[in-house]
Amino acid sequence: MKWVPSPNHSQPKGYKFNTIVNHIMEGTLVGTDSWFANPASQVSSHFGVGKNGEIHQYVDLKYPAWANGAVNKPNWPLLISGVNPNYYTVSIEHEGKNGDVMPEAQYQANLALHRWLIENLGIPVTRDNIIGHYRIDSVNKSNCPGSGFPWDRLFKDLEGGNDVLDVAVLLYTKEDYWAGTDVAARNDNCAMFIRPSDQSVPKDAMSAKKLIVVGGPTTGHTNEVLLSGNDKYDTAAAVKKYLG
Repeated sequence: MKWVPSPNHSQPKGYKFNTIVNHIMEGTLVGTDSWFANPASQVSSHFGVGKNGEIHQYVDLKYPAWANGAVNKPNWPLLISGVNPNYYTVSIEHEGKNGDVMPEAQYQANLALHRWLIENLGIPVTRDNIIGHYRIDSVNKSNCPGSGFPWDRLFKDLEGGNDVLDVAVLLYTKEDYWAGTDVAARNDNCAMFIRPSDQSVPKDAMSAKKLIVVGGPTTGHTNEVLLSGNDKYDTAAAVKKYLG
């Protein structure tokens, strides 16, 4: 995850984030980086996910970003009357345009980010707690995050279902993301998980037939590949050796 700070955010208002709002950039990750860095734009998001799987963070989760404030004919039961939705929502922008099919690398990064936010913020996996921008503004943002957004697949993967993953990659922290994406790519872009702040192991990761752990201690998984060391340099060396 790359830190690309935006000056466009509010001070905390005492509300807990309870919803993830997905957006489409209608452009590129590079262009969004520049736009969010400009104070004159008066807009931002917490995260952006590139088509190549790159994740950028623009606003610290301590602060409300400026992506979801305008309310226009909403269809969202969790809306708090008279309160700016930015104060209790986390926003994710996705590189691309309406109708684009999300590349696998982007999908897996987006899935991992959703899982991390769900674990760390305690957000329920429901279609009212994980939404598109169109649910807040159905007039001006009716195509956001776009017709190509993989809603059904996302919820199936977040809910777990009865499927058991053949291979999964588990990251100790978000700093291990880049190494993890290389390992996942070697394994047919398999599912990738990030440990929550309490360092527990997500149940879908633990139930995978094979678990590749990047950074951090052993999980005790019966078919574990541990790519870790005493520090990030040792971990990078272990990953490099694994990748050959």
